[in-house]
Amino acid sequence: SSRQVNPQYEGTFVFPNDFPALQPDAPEPDNSDHPLFRAAPARGVCKVMCFHPWSDLTLPLMSLPEIRAVIDAWAELATELGASYPWVQIFENKGAMMGCSNPHPHCQVWASSFLPNEARLEDRTQRQHLSQHGVPMLLEYAEQEARRKERLVVENADWLVVVPYWATWPYQTLLLPRRHVCRLQDLSDSERDNLASIMQRLLIKYDNLFEVSFPYSMGWHGAPTGPYLEEDCRHWQLHAHYYPPLLRSATVRKFMVGYEMLAQAQRDLTPEQAAERLRSLPEVHYK
Repeated sequence: SSRQVNPQYEGTFVFPNDFPALQPDAPEPDNSDHPLFRAAPARGVCKVMCFHPWSDLTLPLMSLPEIRAVIDAWAELATELGASYPWVQIFENKGAMMGCSNPHPHCQVWASSFLPNEARLEDRTQRQHLSQHGVPMLLEYAEQEARRKERLVVENADWLVVVPYWATWPYQTLLLPRRHVCRLQDLSDSERDNLASIMQRLLIKYDNLFEVSFPYSMGWHGAPTGPYLEEDCRHWQLHAHYYPPLLRSATVRKFMVGYEMLAQAQRDLTPEQAAERLRSLPEVHYK
């Protein structure tokens, strides 16, 4: 059979996605005959990164050096793909509930020749805030949340995790650096160590919430790359979003349907309540 088998590997392992959504040589679309039907080429590459050779070892069960190796691999890929591509999206879909078809703990890295919608929105709002207030929005936000503490989940010398003020998913969190950092690859050695530590603490709390391997989609947002490396991107602050679907138990999830889809998101618990619950959970894994 022609199935590709991955070689033996000791740590993280990166390989091309067998079914990539983006390819480097996408064709130019035909010119549209109407302004309502415009198209542009979307080019890119899709990679998969396994976190660890053991197929049952999720991030919260890995050691700090193993998590640190994942962070270093993320930064390397962000640099390598970011040399030419404007946007490098690192994301992890964890659990079958988030559509993850391969149980082996892994994440994906998609690089694209354009800024996707979320990136464009974040670029615009952060740019506006800096020009109006003279300080990067998420840097100011992190300082405020660190002081108020009511939405704080975990913190250390370099990082904090909050349930954001605008959270729509019940246990949604935002991971923020304390200093102004534009991209993953700009993180210092100690910031990477402290990132491994805070990720481990957060993900252990997540698993402990309903005593289940906690499903979520997470992803990193940093300043655009490629041609943007030459531009001023001071308005950007690196951050990661965690979007978990669970609401009341290991099986009862939040559905974004009906009013949520057609009008706006409804909250089942406040960000303060969610943060309080996560904060009070033990930091030793239930297993």
